[in-house]
Amino acid sequence: MSQSLYPVSREPSPRHPSESGLLTKVLAVLLLVVAGALVFTVIQQRQQSPRTMALEPRPISQRPDDKLGADEQSTMDVFSKFSRSVVHITSLETRRDRMTLDVSDIPQGSGSGFVWDVNGHIITNYHVVAHGNRASVTLNDGTTYAATIVGKAPDKDLAVLRIDAPAQKLLPLPIGQSATLKVGQKVLAIGNPFGLDQTLTTGVISGLGREIKSMTQRPIYDVIQTDASINPGNSGGPLLDSSGRLIGVNTAIYSPSGANAGIGFAVPVDTVNSIVPQLLKHGKLVRPGLGINILSDQIAMQQKIDGVVVLGVAPGGAAEKAGIRGTRPTQGGWDLGDVIVALGGTEVHRSSDLFRAIDAHKVGDEVDLIVVFQGTRRTVKVTLQPIP
Repeated sequence: MSQSLYPVSREPSPRHPSESGLLTKVLAVLLLVVAGALVFTVIQQRQQSPRTMALEPRPISQRPDDKLGADEQSTMDVFSKFSRSVVHITSLETRRDRMTLDVSDIPQGSGSGFVWDVNGHIITNYHVVAHGNRASVTLNDGTTYAATIVGKAPDKDLAVLRIDAPAQKLLPLPIGQSATLKVGQKVLAIGNPFGLDQTLTTGVISGLGREIKSMTQRPIYDVIQTDASINPGNSGGPLLDSSGRLIGVNTAIYSPSGANAGIGFAVPVDTVNSIVPQLLKHGKLVRPGLGINILSDQIAMQQKIDGVVVLGVAPGGAAEKAGIRGTRPTQGGWDLGDVIVALGGTEVHRSSDLFRAIDAHKVGDEVDLIVVFQGTRRTVKVTLQPIP
């Protein structure tokens, strides 16, 4: 019998149905056992993993000495003691409705202030109350009192209000001295920026002897510059030294956006301490003056004039009595008056120099005034008069 050259393929014999079912069951059991083991392992690892600590409160880490730093404690003590001296001020204007004749108080602005004495006098910025005829003052404890405006000094951006509050609620700030301040000293500002009552910011004195302009465009001299955050609403609040003494009244910020940019200014306390008594007595700042009108600096500079040109003199005023000549019209133009080049030993080149020299004196002081008229220089004595 011949054999084939190629192996003959044979079909595998089919498994018995009972064998196939048994194998499936065994595999399923093995898979369940393996899956259970994996789940158990994962659970055990999670229980042992440090990441599960996030589900529980973290343990508290104690300070090494369990004490605040001396500087921190000092700042807290000053704020705790003197924040009750700081008040919130809302400027109001009383208006009558034309139709109903009802009278109402319309808010005109808000800012900060501080207690000056136990008689209820409150110090703030002039610009805080400039657009109202009365105000309301809220003390640290939340009580609000109607306030009357006792006096205003627009040229120095200061105002005095008065409230009828119990003396035991009023804590006057201790007064410091701005003439002895040094750049780098720590300062604290307390106020109500953006309506957030009793806000504390800290910093240092960044500069001294700065000059800013008031709402009347008259310069305020010897202003304190600080990097303590001063924002809208801080105006009128106190600038304190590290012992809590008043050294200035926060009055302005230097920022294109109108918010703090690390440069703030405060009217020095020496200025405040000399002006407030006048406001309490007269209701206004009684400044020394010459009784003259002057030519603007811009025109004087255009004409290349070094000094302050006298445009006119007040009849019966100090300048007229001293023989100062004002500018007079002529057929061909103007006959230039006296040009002030010095006052009381201080050289005068621009109006700011003249104002500064005058502010260094009091009403009634006799000063030497050096003027130039048509190239001739002369010295006259002038008794400074009160200027409203």
